[in-house]
Amino acid sequence: MYDTAPLHRAYREVVAAAEEVSGAEPAALPAGEWDAEQVLAHLGLVTAGALAAVAAVAAGSAATFDNRISQDAWALRRVIDRASGGPELRRRVAAQGEALCAFAASLGAQELEAPLPTLLLSHGEPVFEGAMTIRQLLDGLAAGELPAHAAQLRATAVPTVPTVPTGPAADAAVGTVPQVPVP
Repeated sequence: MYDTAPLHRAYREVVAAAEEVSGAEPAALPAGEWDAEQVLAHLGLVTAGALAAVAAVAAGSAATFDNRISQDAWALRRVIDRASGGPELRRRVAAQGEALCAFAASLGAQELEAPLPTLLLSHGEPVFEGAMTIRQLLDGLAAGELPAHAAQLRATAVPTVPTVPTGPAADAAVGTVPQVPVP
C-alpha cells in the first residue's frame, strides 16, 4: 500500500499556489517561461499520464511514462482551451490529483515496484531515460515536480507587499505589548 499523504500535500500546495495567483497582477516572465495557465495545463497532462501508467499497471498491462506531450505548446493551449481557463484548470488538477492518490493507495507492493519505462524532459532536454518504478514516479511527483511547479506558479504573479500593522493592536498580536507594573 502506498502512503499518499505526501502526494496529497503536494497537490494541495499546487492548487493553493494557483489560487493565490489567480486574479493577481501577472509578473513579467522571462522569454519562454510559462504563465499560470500553462503550468496548470502541464500539470494536468503530467497527472493524466501518471494516472494512465498507474491504471495500466493495475490492469496488468505494460505501462510507460513519457512527459513530452506535457511540454508541447500546442497541447498546452489545447488543454487550456478545452478546460476554459484558470478556474477549470485548477479544478482539473485538483480532481486528477485526488484520483491519482486514490488509485495509488489501492496498489499492492508488487504493482508499486513494477518497472516503468520512462522518458522525462525538462525544457525540451532529456533529464531521465530508463526504468523507474510506479513508486518512484509517485514519489518524484510529490517531492520534486509538484513543489517546483507550486513555486513556478507563485512566480507568475507580482509579489504583493504585506501591510504591516502598527500600534497597540499590532503589538498585542505579536506579544510585545509593554508590561505596565501594577501598583
